[in-house]
Amino acid sequence: MRTKRLPPLPGALALAALTMLTGCKYSILDPKGAVGMAQKSLILTSTYAMLVIVIPVIILTLWFAWRYREGAGARYEPDWAHSSIIEIFCWGIPCAIILFLGVLTWTSTHELDPYRPLVSSKKPINIEVVALDWKWLFIYPDQGIATINEIAFPVNTPVTFHITSDAVMNSFFIPELGSQIYAMAGMKTQLHLIANQQGTFPGLSSFYSGRGFSDMHFNAISTTDAKFADWVANAKKSPAVIDAADYSKVAAPEEKAPVRYFSTVEPNLFNEIIAKYLGKAESFHSGMKE
Repeated sequence: MRTKRLPPLPGALALAALTMLTGCKYSILDPKGAVGMAQKSLILTSTYAMLVIVIPVIILTLWFAWRYREGAGARYEPDWAHSSIIEIFCWGIPCAIILFLGVLTWTSTHELDPYRPLVSSKKPINIEVVALDWKWLFIYPDQGIATINEIAFPVNTPVTFHITSDAVMNSFFIPELGSQIYAMAGMKTQLHLIANQQGTFPGLSSFYSGRGFSDMHFNAISTTDAKFADWVANAKKSPAVIDAADYSKVAAPEEKAPVRYFSTVEPNLFNEIIAKYLGKAESFHSGMKE
């Protein structure tokens, strides 16, 4: 008896695909915050709803091909033209699925609006995010500090991100916590997230922005209140500051930028970066990058 084998090329491609998939991380499907959990539930519910259509279609396609193959002795009805049962299944079930997905999309779009503040008994942490070439500048206006490529915040505390860009468009994204949102020069977008577990979660730009894009990563650290206070105190010890003279150096294009801390930051810097693209910058920012 002869044993069939996979042709060498398809077998090798399948093995290569499986090998590459083992290196994938499914961060979106392993959320660490309430927003991410709600989005995971939405993805899975939508997928299951669509499988109600996809799986029967695949099964029936294979069954029809086998049932009505040449020489199968299937019933021959050349004048057949209509079946109410088939019409109900073909149109009724898809319409019901579309209606279900429409209602689900409508409700979840409002519930997961990135501009919608999260309900919590704790005061949110405000972080101003500036996308640069090719690094992230984070400003803590309430603490008076700034960092490059690292943020920290207390666990179970809402975080309000105010986001803009002082370069080309990027996309701010922490996959394990939830939504991505664009960072655009001259505009401010918002995003509200929360981490319900302690840990260090990778963040990135999910929008291609040039040759240094692949290394435009940062760490989001969710920690206790006490350790967050220690992290702020450690940043305040840094001799580096961001003022009018130094901002252009900080904003200069840089690839694989290391984590840096700034003990003080010029007040209202975030708004002035936005105003620069609206023609409203004041003389103070004449030294900023044009």
